Amino acid sequence: MLNWQNIDTVLLDMDGTLLDLHFDNHFWLEHTPKAYAQVHGMPLEQAKVYLKEQNDAVYGQLEWYCLDYWQRELQLPIVDLKREIQHLIQLREDTIPFLDALKNANKQVVLVTNAHPDSLSLKVERTQLDSHIDHLISCHQFGASKESQSLWTQLQQHLNFDPARTLFVDDSERILHSAKEFGIQHLLAVANPDSKRVAVPINGFVNVTDYRTLLNDIS
Repeated sequence: MLNWQNIDTVLLDMDGTLLDLHFDNHFWLEHTPKAYAQVHGMPLEQAKVYLKEQNDAVYGQLEWYCLDYWQRELQLPIVDLKREIQHLIQLREDTIPFLDALKNANKQVVLVTNAHPDSLSLKVERTQLDSHIDHLISCHQFGASKESQSLWTQLQQHLNFDPARTLFVDDSERILHSAKEFGIQHLLAVANPDSKRVAVPINGFVNVTDYRTLLNDIS
């Protein structure tokens, strides 16, 4: 599926790719609407509808991932709310074996997440993910999300990677297409980002549901 001898750099998404997306789905679809309903005195279902409308309005933009934006828009202590259910932050079972194999093969491994720095810090605190990765990057430092070509241009200048010898792994079809448009040669789609939901393959890309199936080929 992948020619590892032609790959020097591995760029990895975080939520759904290295971490189980169940935490984020539960936080935004259940925990936050419940808190919003309580604070603003409205029925839970009404809060869910309102939050979905607010999410859809900025989907794919950096604001969608920005905790400062949501704290201001919703008048909720977003980081505190995340900490209330931080026990749900979990690594995928196949993540550490995959990262260790990449390290043993001397690949440059970089986390590239749209997540806000405060969210990244909380997840690193819970998982010690930083001990397995060369660089951790929140796209907020570049002022653009992975959906934007501006992000890829800045990221390439920052890391000096060769797109032709780079692998990018993500669970978002939209973002994978953005990376492809920029010229990233090797792309891998995660079909099962949330352990509580069934796998849904992403058309047009090589898909994976367990990184451990790749380990024997990494060189």
